[in-house]
Amino acid sequence: MTPTLENYALGRWMAGSGDQQELYDASTGEVIAIANGEGLDYAAMFDYARRTGNQALRKMTFHERGRMIKALALHLDSKKEDFYTLSYRSGATRADSWIDIEGGIGNLFANASLRRKFPDKPFYVESDPIALSKAGNFMGHHIMVPKEGVAVHINAYNFPIWGMLEKIAVNLLAGMPAIIKPAVPTAYLTEAVVREIIASKILPEGALQLVCGTGQGILDHVTYQDVVTFTGSAETGRKLKAHPRIISEAVPFTMEADSLNAAVLGPDAVPGTVEFDLFIKEIRKEMTAKAGQKCTAIRRAIVPDNLLEDVQIALGKALGQTTVGHPQAEGVRMGALVNMTQANRVREQVRELAKNTPIVYGDLDNVQVIGGDCKTGAFMSPIVLLNPDPFKFTDSHEVEAFGPVATLMPYKNLDEAITLSNMGKGSLVCSVATNDPRTAQEFVLGAATHHGRILVINEEVAKESTGHGSPLPLLIHGGPGRAGGGQEMGGMRGVEHFMQRVAIQGSPSMITAITEVYQPKAKQTERDKHPFQHYFEELEIGQTYTTHRHTVTEADITNFAQVSGDNFYAHVDATSLEETLFTGRVAHGYYILSKAAGMFVDPRKGPVLLNYGLDECRFTKPVYPGMTIGVKLTVKEKIGQEKRDAEDVAKGIVRWLVDVSDETGETVAVATILTMVKKKDQA
Repeated sequence: MTPTLENYALGRWMAGSGDQQELYDASTGEVIAIANGEGLDYAAMFDYARRTGNQALRKMTFHERGRMIKALALHLDSKKEDFYTLSYRSGATRADSWIDIEGGIGNLFANASLRRKFPDKPFYVESDPIALSKAGNFMGHHIMVPKEGVAVHINAYNFPIWGMLEKIAVNLLAGMPAIIKPAVPTAYLTEAVVREIIASKILPEGALQLVCGTGQGILDHVTYQDVVTFTGSAETGRKLKAHPRIISEAVPFTMEADSLNAAVLGPDAVPGTVEFDLFIKEIRKEMTAKAGQKCTAIRRAIVPDNLLEDVQIALGKALGQTTVGHPQAEGVRMGALVNMTQANRVREQVRELAKNTPIVYGDLDNVQVIGGDCKTGAFMSPIVLLNPDPFKFTDSHEVEAFGPVATLMPYKNLDEAITLSNMGKGSLVCSVATNDPRTAQEFVLGAATHHGRILVINEEVAKESTGHGSPLPLLIHGGPGRAGGGQEMGGMRGVEHFMQRVAIQGSPSMITAITEVYQPKAKQTERDKHPFQHYFEELEIGQTYTTHRHTVTEADITNFAQVSGDNFYAHVDATSLEETLFTGRVAHGYYILSKAAGMFVDPRKGPVLLNYGLDECRFTKPVYPGMTIGVKLTVKEKIGQEKRDAEDVAKGIVRWLVDVSDETGETVAVATILTMVKKKDQA
């Protein structure tokens, strides 16, 4: 019997009701599954996610969430061969499936590592404090906390695994649960991965739910605390964005839509250069990977008019090596489109484009297929069109054939190339092949407003570049205009999308208490012993140590110049100070910092393991011989560290505020130093 996909809702697997939808093997046309996602109680699903998943995730720290995501990545990685076997049925080759499966799992790993950019707390403090009064007793700051809602992810059919994992990695790290609504044609792959996630019991209850069907009515229950993301066609995205509930509740809505991405060949990238070869390679790869069914695929190849014929010939030769067929057949490099419906839609779009831009490579009606039959499988030939006048025939900038299709078009100068690339009205990605830095800068600055990401390809990156069509976890994925106007991933930026930013105002002591980060002019506390003799857990935010004082001498300055080799004239030559900022020989800033360290460091052995570094340092007032300095050392922030293994020492990083002042009490230097401090509890 044909299996029926199930939904995971309210903590259990359940069948849907209503009209059934058949899912097909892309290469054979065989019905392989039935999707039925209707009849679900979406109101109850949202309530369940908010009451269980959200509350559990919000209580976890970023580090705990990150370790959870890492454990999930390791588990899915151990099951990936099962996903590969199933992925072939979507028409994807092994290489295509690698992007979807291991690319998705890699996204989990990347976001798990991103936890180190955040504190070991459920919230984080953003940017720098803001003084709101002259005396400094009233201030402001920004913090970010997880929203109290649910992330609703409505995904596309082309990347049923990556599309889900790249999104949930971010919302889980932020502390929000998710409801996943994959596109129906490949929902069987998403369901298989979700089954493994649920079976692993790594995520808390309510952190993840799945809808395998149309999801009709799912947006009727969103509130302002929720976040909706959509990946798919711009037309569908606009309809969802205009949903009355999205508008009335002001729900954050991120759209990543298919776009007419461009690749530009620089004027210097002539035949015989590495850049020319890379350009051809990228176009061929983007046309044939996933049979061109990528939102980042190259749709427009923009080349100097005098190189148009060379590019057409070279691209034809490259595509001529592309064998089409069943993804498990030996020698096949391009599989099938997702189903016959999509293949026919692409052919219709190509016929529309071909009215003014003729096909110069490929055949819409004939393709040689290995291990399959184009009558039952959704196979088609790579298609290259030629637009001889891209400023006149503008369909190339407006109609997207979502398959193995690209259009060549000429430009006369770089200004024209920029204009043509921007005529797509917003794209996810654009690339330029050039080895000329001036060309690269001019193009990037001219095209930046219309593209979410720009890749510069040249010989230097040939071996390491991830390519035109590869969104990366730590860079934003999205684009303006037609591309949807949103962004996904992007490292910390992506996590912030699922959090609420709030401005807080109050006294420095109150802001210190809220943020758990010491703020200047907050209350300080002195303890019975030197802070370097306290274990990590014993140290308190605001704990301060005041040092003895030292009068700086000319000998100090001379000796430091000899030891350091820093003989800058202001320190050693009093005759060279005319028309400078200084009235006499001035102490080295690094001498002041070094002397400060000598004054606040406790030389006895204790919990402090090592000096970990310096975050910030400013020299705010010259120090001349005869001036007397003292130091206040204050615990600014504590950051717990994870043990690498059972034998590792349990420890944390302490950020200290070092305030060096002169005999008048005025600050002459301020810095943030870091030490690694042992924990008392070594469990």
